[in-house]
Amino acid sequence: MVRAHVLIRGRVQGVFFRAYTRDWARELGVKGWVKNRSDGTVEAIFEGEEGRVKEIINRCKRGPPMAIVEDVKINWEEYKGEFKNFEIRYL
Repeated sequence: MVRAHVLIRGRVQGVFFRAYTRDWARELGVKGWVKNRSDGTVEAIFEGEEGRVKEIINRCKRGPPMAIVEDVKINWEEYKGEFKNFEIRYL
């Protein structure tokens, strides 16, 4: 089990990025959260099986249809197992 703290930069707000990420996470069985940040980026924490977390990160690198992803920064952290599901968080 792994944990990834991810920051996504580009045209990633106002294009349903959070909703797509939530749906992907639920499909893959990944736990955590996603939110818009005031600086225009999207931030997420993903926890789960390594292959599934890597898959959702790959999907975030492509983004939903209207997004333009310019950069994805990944910080691998110690797995905590603190989430029961995946949710959208708000500022």
